[in-house]
Amino acid sequence: MSPFPIQEMTLPVALSGSDVIGQAKTGTGKTLGFGLPLLERVTVPADVEAGRAGPEKLTEAPQALVVVPTRELCQQVTNDLLTAGKVRNVRVLAIYGGRAYEPQVEALKKGVDVIVGTPGRLLDLAGQRKLDLSHVRALVLDEADEMLDLGFLPDVEKIITMLPPKRQTMLFSATMPGAVIGLARRYMSQPTHIRATSPDDEGATVANISQHVFRAHSMDKPEMVSRILQANGRGLAMIFCRTKRTAADIAEQLEKRGFASGAVHGDLGQGAREQALRAFRNGKVDVLVCTDVAARGIDVEGVTHVINYQSPEDEKTYLHRIGRTGRAGAKGIAITLVDWDDIPRWQLINKALDLKFPDPVETYSTSPHLFEELDIPVGTKGVLPRAERTRAGLRAEEIEDLGETGGRGRKPAAASAPAVREERAPRTPRQRRRTRGGSAVQEAPAAATVPAPAPEATDAPSEPRTPRRRRRTRVGAPEAAAEAVLSTVEAVVEVTVEPKADKAPAEEAPAAETKPRRRRARVVKPVEDEVDFQIAPIAEPVAETRTVTKPRRRTRVVKPVEDEVDFQIAPIAEPVPETKPRRRTRAAAKPKTETVAEAPAAEGEAKPRRRRAPRAAAAKTEG
Repeated sequence: MSPFPIQEMTLPVALSGSDVIGQAKTGTGKTLGFGLPLLERVTVPADVEAGRAGPEKLTEAPQALVVVPTRELCQQVTNDLLTAGKVRNVRVLAIYGGRAYEPQVEALKKGVDVIVGTPGRLLDLAGQRKLDLSHVRALVLDEADEMLDLGFLPDVEKIITMLPPKRQTMLFSATMPGAVIGLARRYMSQPTHIRATSPDDEGATVANISQHVFRAHSMDKPEMVSRILQANGRGLAMIFCRTKRTAADIAEQLEKRGFASGAVHGDLGQGAREQALRAFRNGKVDVLVCTDVAARGIDVEGVTHVINYQSPEDEKTYLHRIGRTGRAGAKGIAITLVDWDDIPRWQLINKALDLKFPDPVETYSTSPHLFEELDIPVGTKGVLPRAERTRAGLRAEEIEDLGETGGRGRKPAAASAPAVREERAPRTPRQRRRTRGGSAVQEAPAAATVPAPAPEATDAPSEPRTPRRRRRTRVGAPEAAAEAVLSTVEAVVEVTVEPKADKAPAEEAPAAETKPRRRRARVVKPVEDEVDFQIAPIAEPVAETRTVTKPRRRTRVVKPVEDEVDFQIAPIAEPVPETKPRRRTRAAAKPKTETVAEAPAAEGEAKPRRRRAPRAAAAKTEG
């Protein structure tokens, strides 16, 4: 068996201890390209026994570190390194989130040679001083571009600062954006950039993958996928969705149609995600519906079909998605269903990868070319026949109790729920009583009239106490509260109402003279007064006092209103004629003298004599 081009070109450089940047298409063996040199730099007891190393180089701290972006890829790389280092008995540990801390901490105390982990959990354990990175001799960043897209770059830089300055650094990915090259320049020493491709493999995609692109309607996609999954020669299939909700929905619909399907997305707990992957690898499930968390590093043998249920975000995601099939020289089929809204996005991907599908053909579940291109038997329906339902299904795979730190997907905890309920069953539930207008308030007086409640409390100590009665002091109290008060104070009402009926006329007069508001505010009345105040809305005297007080306020308020009306009328009647004659000539002044002279004419005889003199003088002047 001959090695892949990336392995053939990388192994000599990496074994010499130089820094390497490896770039190759997905599915071409990059894991062993950096895994074998990594295992050779680790010193194990077998090397000391064989005389290849001294005993002083042995240590319980990790000697190599591999940083990966996703949990699924972490498991994949760990399994590959365990298989490759089985002969030398190399201890490899996977550290990632979603699992309990205790097993990982115990494994670190026992001693580890190689660690494969995600940035978050690595920083967490290193911050707690449970993980010692001071003895690391080799560092590998796998799928570095994905770590940049997920925002792990600051965490990766913190991890690099914890490592010794003298180390070997290797960086591997299928795509190398500019940010990854900048990271390599900062933390690598004279790296060798290796880009490996096969001589007969042109383009960005693998030649063994047959690609098909169709323009499909979103409501017809489930039917199309159901018929594609019944194509001749179909093995394991992976369906990629853009959102977690869509992945869960499609997995449920396919299960109802008779397919053995499982789901892997971020809303599931780590136990459920690993259960679906194990069932997929073991053949219990032949359809895996997932998001882009499973688009990198998942290497499952026998995957023949990859279906892009929704168009990917960019060309890098498309390459990694379809790279789940056609791995290690095998052949595969990649099918992409593009919705009408995703046509512009797909055209950008098509242009970037130099594909031949700028305008996908409009296709439906009944289109003849769909059956011809994908080798689907004629007459296939959207439901799997019962005779072909031979898979055990997802439920046949048990869920491993990982001691998850999050609250999602804890099915093992749900299994222990009935035992907890049985222990809590004897406890009596807390009783809540309504205190406003409820049945408890109406029954309160009856409970209060019981002569001896003490013996009942001793016989049944678990019964709650009767709530304290609250008396209504507002006039607008509910009818239920008023009836409760009347039932408790009937005797007092009969005694107090009669004398007040006799004294009502005598008390009305002083009530009209004095201010009733000040009396209510200053004097604190006894219980009889409170009873009268509560019965006020029912009895007649209260209504009479209201009618007496209101006219007093009205008489006081009306008086200033009259003055204001007279004051307002005066300037409107008199000043208007006075102002106008002032602006006129001397002839306009004569009516004023006449009006002044007419007024005192009735008072005496001396005044008319004075009036005649000015008139005569005025006649002489005119003549």
